[in-house]
Amino acid sequence: MFGKKVEMFLVNGSAEGLIIAEMSNWNGKAFKLQRPDVGVCDEDELSCVGVYFLFGQAKESGASCVYIGEAEDVKYRLQQHIGNAAKEPFEWNTAVCFFGKDLNKASVRFLEDRFVKIARECGRYEVITKNTFQTTLKRSDQSSMEEFIANAAILIHALGYDVLVPQQKSDSKTIYFFCRGAGADAKGYPTKDGFVVMKDSVVSDHLIPSFEKQCRPNFNKRKELESSGVIVKRKFTRDYTFGSPSGASSAILGRSSNGYADWKTKGKQKLADFRE
Repeated sequence: MFGKKVEMFLVNGSAEGLIIAEMSNWNGKAFKLQRPDVGVCDEDELSCVGVYFLFGQAKESGASCVYIGEAEDVKYRLQQHIGNAAKEPFEWNTAVCFFGKDLNKASVRFLEDRFVKIARECGRYEVITKNTFQTTLKRSDQSSMEEFIANAAILIHALGYDVLVPQQKSDSKTIYFFCRGAGADAKGYPTKDGFVVMKDSVVSDHLIPSFEKQCRPNFNKRKELESSGVIVKRKFTRDYTFGSPSGASSAILGRSSNGYADWKTKGKQKLADFRE
């Protein structure tokens, strides 16, 4: 792999305003903007054909979610989302839009479909997009779009979203840890991103009454995972990456927890012993 040069331009001099991100030797470009700025943004490129990601919260489950779409006029489409907010199943606050000199209606439909599939496979956000078009491109065009996808994945991660980043998988060198108690029986492993709880891990059969008061973020995470379908009938339906070992063990045990003490190997060694 060669190094990548990414340039970010803070249009208003603030990281909270419009950000334009580009990569050397690539004609693609990313725009990151907040929902209130859509109507007042006067960048011409924003009204071109492109694909976009809307990040926010699902109304029903409360989970962090993303809507991925395409449009011939992205700005107009974003304004439609704002106008139909009451009818949509999610509330979004940030948009990341991608444009390129070679994009057309067929290519952005191809990109939308691929981005949705990748985001679902990565499993980091609840993907709200329901239907996409199955578009067939010439082999040469498809190759160009796959390169676009690879570069877009780098840019969107650099902008703060890991929606297209695969969760780190275990291998022959992985050391597994277990978290048990209150009916819970979970298995997982630490990664550079946090801590992965594996599919079929079982969570506690109850929540400690003080859990919500003492550790509200982890309490909310447990509730979010249950309502979004990551946990069904106390069992994880897929691998899930938590930001920290303690966040994982707290959600599993249904109480405040120190993950470095509650995650242990089969030999009962604590995760803290492997911290280095």
